[in-house]
Amino acid sequence: MICERAEHCISRKNIDPDALKVLYRLSKLGYTAYLVGGGVRDLLLGRAPKDFDVGTNATPNEVKRAFRNCFLIGRRFRLAHVRFGEKVIETATFRRNSQTVGEIIEHASEGPFEDNTFGTPETDANRRDFTVNGLFYDIKTFAVIDWVGGFRDLKKKIIRSIGDPMIRFREDPVRMMRAVKFAARLDFKIERGTEKAIRKLHSCILTASTPRLCEEVFRLFTYGASEAAFRMMHDFGLLGDLLPDLDKFIDDDGGRKSSLWTYLSVLDRYEKAMKERGVEVSNGLRAAVLYAPMAKANPGRAREMLGTMAKALKMPKSTYFTAVLMIDSVRRLSQSPQRARRRFVYNRDFPDALDFNRIVARAEGRDEKILDQWDEMSRQLTKEQGENHE
Repeated sequence: MICERAEHCISRKNIDPDALKVLYRLSKLGYTAYLVGGGVRDLLLGRAPKDFDVGTNATPNEVKRAFRNCFLIGRRFRLAHVRFGEKVIETATFRRNSQTVGEIIEHASEGPFEDNTFGTPETDANRRDFTVNGLFYDIKTFAVIDWVGGFRDLKKKIIRSIGDPMIRFREDPVRMMRAVKFAARLDFKIERGTEKAIRKLHSCILTASTPRLCEEVFRLFTYGASEAAFRMMHDFGLLGDLLPDLDKFIDDDGGRKSSLWTYLSVLDRYEKAMKERGVEVSNGLRAAVLYAPMAKANPGRAREMLGTMAKALKMPKSTYFTAVLMIDSVRRLSQSPQRARRRFVYNRDFPDALDFNRIVARAEGRDEKILDQWDEMSRQLTKEQGENHE
């Protein structure tokens, strides 16, 4: 299916100018080059894409020859990174999957299934995870090319697996978490067959590599939709596989009415406000909010509970210690600031701790006057420091 320019809302003025340079350069050299994946999806939804990726029939070495600012990465499949300062336009050669229908991939712990077989734009679209991520934008004709039904599913607000979800989720179990992430982030529904496969195969998530799982867990927070994402993770059984103690707490705490959802809802509003200011929320703060209701119910076991999460996901030590500091700061910041306690204001994590305590206070419906006092002390000490340096 080809959606001509008049049938969609994508405009070149909304495409990163450096991505356009890559597309035009490859096209001028006679190669096929499309804007692909999530960037096309977001542009069609009127959103600002985080990344602009390019798909081409040029081989990695041909892309490297076309751009002096290009670096090749990867072993199992070479990718071209065209660099513009700190920005990277990822440029991948069209590829295809070589497995036969019905074949079960049993090496998910090594990462997602890949092969080194180049393909066509159509085979490349069909090897992607979900239909809404399988759309290509042609810079020559300004048309959106759709081999997988993604344009239709965007209109219906549906996340649907490309191909048989039972096979695709066995190939790469992390796709189940990606389905949750996209559904929560875009406020879409997961198509019935895709959801049924997640419910049946959720325990396969434990065969995926732990670093990838850790990365995907924290990506559930990124777009201010963590409440919806973790509700689905709990409902589908994925949370019980990854963080069984947190999953059990939710059940004991009322399930769909658990207090955790209120905490995550407040965190989501905070994430969106920070994103508008161009500030990235720390994973330590996110982990602390996720475990805050459990820590309140079992104050003496906060470190132990966060330690369980850190061990299960092989969480970086810096993230774990930041989360512990956030939880411990509740007791400290519940008392009015005094000179004897002012040292905490100089801690590099103090701004996060103050924000964490505001999130907790709002989730629990508590007054923030004491937190305002701490904020005022911090501002005053910062001002005094500045004057002393002068």
